[in-house]
Amino acid sequence: MPLAHLDRPFDYLVPAELDADAVPGVRVKVRFAGQLVDGWLLERADDSGHTGRLAYLEKVVSPEPVLAPEVARLARTVADRYAGSLADVLRLAVPPRHARVEKDVRARAAADVPGPDAPDGPVPDAPDGPVPDAPDGPGADGWPDYPAGPALLRALADGRAPRAVWSALPGEDWPARYAEAVAATVAGGRGAVLVVADNRDLDRLDAALHEALGPGRHVSLSAALGPARRYRAFLAARRGDVAVVVGTRAAMFAPVARLGLVAIWDDGDDLHAEPRAPYPHAREVLLTRAQLADAAAIVGGYTRTAEAQLLVETGWAREVVADRATVRARMPAIAPTGDDPQLARDPGAATARLPSLAWTTAREALRADLPVLVQVPRRGYLPSVACAECRTPARCPHCAGPLALPSAEGTPACRWCGRVAAAYACPECGGRRLRASVTGARRTAEELGRAFPGVPVRISGREEVLATVPGGAGLVIATPGAEPVTEGGFGAVLLLDSWALLTRADLRAGEEALRRWLAAAALARPAAAGGRVVVVADGALAPVQALLRWDAGWFAARELAERRELGFPPAVRMASVTGAPAAVADLLAEARLPAEAELLGPVPADGERERMLVRVPRARAAALADALHSAAGVRAARKAVDPVRLQVDPLALF
Repeated sequence: MPLAHLDRPFDYLVPAELDADAVPGVRVKVRFAGQLVDGWLLERADDSGHTGRLAYLEKVVSPEPVLAPEVARLARTVADRYAGSLADVLRLAVPPRHARVEKDVRARAAADVPGPDAPDGPVPDAPDGPVPDAPDGPGADGWPDYPAGPALLRALADGRAPRAVWSALPGEDWPARYAEAVAATVAGGRGAVLVVADNRDLDRLDAALHEALGPGRHVSLSAALGPARRYRAFLAARRGDVAVVVGTRAAMFAPVARLGLVAIWDDGDDLHAEPRAPYPHAREVLLTRAQLADAAAIVGGYTRTAEAQLLVETGWAREVVADRATVRARMPAIAPTGDDPQLARDPGAATARLPSLAWTTAREALRADLPVLVQVPRRGYLPSVACAECRTPARCPHCAGPLALPSAEGTPACRWCGRVAAAYACPECGGRRLRASVTGARRTAEELGRAFPGVPVRISGREEVLATVPGGAGLVIATPGAEPVTEGGFGAVLLLDSWALLTRADLRAGEEALRRWLAAAALARPAAAGGRVVVVADGALAPVQALLRWDAGWFAARELAERRELGFPPAVRMASVTGAPAAVADLLAEARLPAEAELLGPVPADGERERMLVRVPRARAAALADALHSAAGVRAARKAVDPVRLQVDPLALF
């Protein structure tokens, strides 16, 4: 039951005719408060501690035990950590039943016929080739570039549980590195779960695992698969037909027997945060799994989050990084446009959107018949416009939302309500002409197309995300996260409009800017092969310094130190309580918060709601979650009308 005051197991009697099918992990139907409701059979016991009368199970929906004991335990732990209910976590952990797929899988299993997504034969405990145990051994092509890399693979193959925070080198083939780690884990007789942010990364990782393990030795789990394919892949993992599961955040609860490795790539991507209650983050779920199952863990990326840095500084994990000589050999030449030498050569570099250094770098790469990547933080044409006379931001007369221009000949329209403002007049000066406040990817493509006539221009963004682009001279305009890869790497990467990332009112603005810059810069060729990166920003800024040195660990340590000083996550545990003012006050009045708890707020939220923040030391995190969940249970039992949203460690605090 999703209601907080009913978040506990209930005892039922099992009728004799259901005894064989009523095994832990199956879906059932029971009578609860006079209604027939869905449930999970968690455990069978000979007797009950309940002194009253027990009802009987009404039905076993399916004899397939889809809820693994390890996943049930994990779900309970995650629910407790995030002040949520077990029912909500199980809704995320087990995909909806697909009866036709279930019937087909059981029929094929009875006939010993492999399914469409299953291996052609029994899954081996180890690959045919030798397990890499030395830097120059087979299957470890890239890990020797990191001093601790070969030892990590040996530990995985030996059945141990190493925990690593991996900072990938520029241009690193990270899917291949993860595939090598998985192969070593499988060679040791254990399984693995890997999570990536989006389907583009999933396709690359899927191809790498197919090459490393062979066909049919793993499955992919993603909401984009559709109900039937997703459920078939889930059953293949639950039945032990495959030992490796990869996917987007839908895979973080995937059932894998003898779990030996959990891994996540680019844990700073906000796609890893589940938008449904109780809002768990894939990184935290996987680290919890590693703790419960005594499994290895790898948190990898070009950058490093403050949360990953905390794992290193507390000793929970070891960092896996390359030495500085290797980093310098692999990285492109990176230059800012806002430092003193550039300003001396080009006084307009501080205000120009495309300073001369960026323009020259792109021109030289195109002349060398190399592709150029241009990262633009905003999509669209002109996503924000202002009065050309007085510079007042143009707002919608109906809802006060920002006006945008969809094209050069288009009519301004509201980004919130969609209304067209053809007769817009500035309320301050009456002016009717508009100018760009923010330039989007399509307008940038139009401008660069005129600057470099005859050069092919491609756009990768929300409307169409390109996975790859051909080599040769060409311009690729991409929004962050939509950058394609190209054979051999880009000759130049231009990082425009840095202010749009750095000036966001967000605790993670600097961290997010560096994450996006490193992800794009990693696609450039090494400096020795002509690769150059230009960031349109002041070189004195800390995120720019980290980019110039390719030192994400330094920036993460700096961020974590500042957050410790200011009392922000992950140095502390923080929860947000959002709802109508009276409902928020009611819940906090009921909550028996730890003595160390600090209340911050209230601050306005969306609509008529407000938000309160509750901050406690990390050692009191469990007490905070329990207090908030218990208070929510009291309100649920009273049938309080106004809902309150509880989020522990929300990504956005402001």
